[in-house]
Amino acid sequence: MEEGKDNSKWLILVTVMVGTFLGRLDQTIVNLALPKIINDFAITVTAAGWIATAYILANAVFVPVWGKLGDTIGRKRVYILGFAIFIVGSVLAGLSWNLGSMLVFRVIQAIASSADYPTAMAILAFTFKEGRQRAQALGIWSSVFAASAVVGPLLGGPLIDGLGWRWIFYINIPVGIIGLLMALVFIPESKGRETVSFDLWGALTLGSALSSLVLVLDQGTTWGWTSLSSAVCYIGIILFTTVFYFIERVHPEPLVDLKFFKNSIFVNTLANNFIVFMGLSGSIFLVPIFAQTFLGYSATQSGYLFIPMAAALMLASPLGGALVGRVKTKYIIAASTATAAVGLFLFSYLIDVRATALDIMIPMAVLAFGLGFGMAQRTGIIAAIVPSEEMGVASSILALVRNISGAFGIALFGTILSNATGNDVLSIARNSTLYVHTQQATQTFIALIELKAQVDAYGEIFLIGMFILIVGAVAAFWLNVPEKKMTGAILVHE
Repeated sequence: MEEGKDNSKWLILVTVMVGTFLGRLDQTIVNLALPKIINDFAITVTAAGWIATAYILANAVFVPVWGKLGDTIGRKRVYILGFAIFIVGSVLAGLSWNLGSMLVFRVIQAIASSADYPTAMAILAFTFKEGRQRAQALGIWSSVFAASAVVGPLLGGPLIDGLGWRWIFYINIPVGIIGLLMALVFIPESKGRETVSFDLWGALTLGSALSSLVLVLDQGTTWGWTSLSSAVCYIGIILFTTVFYFIERVHPEPLVDLKFFKNSIFVNTLANNFIVFMGLSGSIFLVPIFAQTFLGYSATQSGYLFIPMAAALMLASPLGGALVGRVKTKYIIAASTATAAVGLFLFSYLIDVRATALDIMIPMAVLAFGLGFGMAQRTGIIAAIVPSEEMGVASSILALVRNISGAFGIALFGTILSNATGNDVLSIARNSTLYVHTQQATQTFIALIELKAQVDAYGEIFLIGMFILIVGAVAAFWLNVPEKKMTGAILVHE
């Protein structure tokens, strides 16, 4: 009987992994289709950028709302509702006829997809009550996030080239139906304490603050960080965050319980996640761009570069989960972050226009391994120190931090890349001499300087990412997690 019950736990894990994978895969795979969508809809690159921006905005805004609803009305109910809406949104997005319809349908997808993370994590925390097993399950589940980023380019290229861009949405239908049926059969209902009144004004002000933040992070490089549009977003962030804070202090059922932030372990865990995911997202975002721009790879070929990364991630995640209870949590997180930093250092050393596929695959594999074997601990800490009835809210905060850090990393590294390229052009030009002063020689001379500057800038970006991760590795030593909370069968909540 106990064996059957244990098997059902892992079926629940597989079930939520299907949903999480599908939602994150959709987010990564759409970017590959943008050139085809631009051509079909006859829109500009700038306009097409709003397809991704609209998704990110809606996803960020609704994560805490779904997390709170899951804790109060039932996680299975919210999970299934989000899954069903996502399938409908995928059908509609595949049928889009212009940019406006695409934006509306992508927002529907994003709202639905944002239900997954907080409810899935809460479902797993409810299902796996024993500390070590819970950490292992959360680690395996968390690896899906990075795996989707890997599989996205790998699957998306051939799908788009062979069947057309609409199939990146249609492919969600059969997989989504399978995942929905699995959720109906295998996932048990669970919830926290009953709510007295939903925090509507908290949801509205937090949504407005997050919208302003994500919008400026996504569009800042285009608008200019000191432009009027960016300034309006900065004012919105400060104003709505302040109002949200005062609402949460007095509301009987706050959307985000501020007492979490009095727990130093919780805050330090969020800080480590922010640093790690900022460095990783900002750096990895540049890899397919470099491969296609300087190495002449197609979208499909760029996807193949991620295969070793996927393998390393799948190997590392269960290994990290198995280390729970055997090695202190802070040491695992520090070591995993430092290993990922080594991967970025290898990138900065090997990145070159003469780089082979192996020169890119090896650093990516090291990076993924580093991320993977610390994933169980990064997620498990939250599950260990937060009361089970508030798991959805707490995990939604973790999801927000990871999403925002990813957007922040991409924005920051994109800006640094642009500035570094300009500085390198001037530096290389000052130290270069042209001996043949013909028009063709001059044009070639300028082109080579620009090429060298761009390649050098990529190397500098990976070095910056490495230093960010080193900071994260050192900071991990301040994660003084009571190990009984990670490994004990009965967790004591503070």
